Amino acid sequence: MIRAATSADIPVIHAMIRELAEYEKVPDEARADEPQLAEALFGERPAAFAHIAEDRGLPVGFALWFLNFSTWRGVHGIYLEDLYVRPEARGGGHGKALLTELARICVERGYERLEWSVLNWNKPSIDFYEALGARAQGEWTVYRLTGRALTALGARA
Repeated sequence: MIRAATSADIPVIHAMIRELAEYEKVPDEARADEPQLAEALFGERPAAFAHIAEDRGLPVGFALWFLNFSTWRGVHGIYLEDLYVRPEARGGGHGKALLTELARICVERGYERLEWSVLNWNKPSIDFYEALGARAQGEWTVYRLTGRALTALGARA
């Protein structure tokens, strides 16, 4: 079962974010805490949204996403920040169900894109996404400013 997350899900979402960071081999990079997640997902002006995958009433996965906007298409899309299914539940259709729900939201709301990033070494996920019809955008390279570089550039303003 897939359902929209509620504020009661903050602890389990936080735990699964930590599990995802471990899986992606960067546990120290997941620094968000529960109050930050609560504010981002359920504050006065939510910046992100989440869905929970459940199996027999237990949370086994989540998708955390936010809206983006295409200037070329003139409409919003969804950017999937995190998709995670706990190891013991993988292969049970939960990841596909989460992506299906996000695709349904896109279609229902007239959004024309559902996008996300995947680590190049994560072959199981790449194979899974491609089996659903997703295609890598090989002509694009993701860039990111963080830490000192971000601070230095921002100080120039």
